Amino acid sequence: MKRLPAILLGLAAVGVLAACSKSEEKPPEIVRPVLSVVVEPRTTQTFGFAGSVEPQVSADLAFRLLGRVVSRDVNVGDIVSKGTTIAALDPTALELAVQAAKAELSNAQAQFANAAASEERQRQLLASANTPQSAFDAAQQARKAAEASVERAKASLAKSQEQLGYARLFSDFDGVVTAVGAEVGQTVSAGQTVVTVARSDLREAVVDIPDQLTGDLPPGTPFQVILQSLPTIQTEAKLREIAPQSEGSTRTRRVKLTLTDPPQAFRLGSTVTATRMTKVEPVIELPLSALLEKDGSDKVWIVDPQTSSVSARDIKIAAKKSGTFTVAEGLEAGMRVVTAGVHSLVEGQKVKVPEGGV
Repeated sequence: MKRLPAILLGLAAVGVLAACSKSEEKPPEIVRPVLSVVVEPRTTQTFGFAGSVEPQVSADLAFRLLGRVVSRDVNVGDIVSKGTTIAALDPTALELAVQAAKAELSNAQAQFANAAASEERQRQLLASANTPQSAFDAAQQARKAAEASVERAKASLAKSQEQLGYARLFSDFDGVVTAVGAEVGQTVSAGQTVVTVARSDLREAVVDIPDQLTGDLPPGTPFQVILQSLPTIQTEAKLREIAPQSEGSTRTRRVKLTLTDPPQAFRLGSTVTATRMTKVEPVIELPLSALLEKDGSDKVWIVDPQTSSVSARDIKIAAKKSGTFTVAEGLEAGMRVVTAGVHSLVEGQKVKVPEGGV
């Protein structure tokens, strides 16, 4: 019975020693996963400009005469061939003018034949001394006047026939109808647009580029043109023309880019993005989420690849943009910078970089 208290006392001592040993053990260090990027100075800059696909050659077709439209055989989107009739005017008045010109020519030819016969008679009479020289000269003059009348009548007939041809409207090239400006039954004046036809084989991208970016764009500058509805479809283009004057309100210039063998998907009117890549001085650009503003200085967290711990590094910022900032000093290529949760890290803290670096 005396040994029992001693045993209990020994067990209590063992428990106290175990508790002390546990209190001396350090808690396990927490390794925090972080998002990061490897510093890679940017040496190129890409500019993108929205625009549309337009025909390089387009013509507003109009009649040369005043008249009433009696037919229009095409609508917007129709394919037309060179020389095919597109529209026509009422030809009645023009046909009557041709008939009148033919009658005038016949009359002039008859008068010429009569004057020529009279001249021949006067020549024979003059040779036999049976008519004065003045009568022969008058007959000769009448024959020349009749001959001139014939030429004038022929020219009038040719003009009337040509004007009859003006009653027919056709395209000088193969293309597609992009607009119509007159309907059947409408009276149109000379030069009024009836149909607009564009060549579908010669297409170009038309974009507006800020004035300050067009100074170093010589003709032939290459561009990459991307179809906005299907970004996987792209084609090459070369600068063909820059507007000589910028637009007053936007300070942009209209730029035309000739497409090089564009896919069929680049239809007229399609919305595209024209991109151009230019070389710039090496610059380090990081997201704003990587910036730590502390004690009046700008810092970023650098991940040590050997110890997998972070350390704060002072930097100088050259410029800030929407969502990014440019580093002027303090970083070198190859460094890994933490890009998220920078305010919850401490100096020397162990971190884990996920596979892939993000």
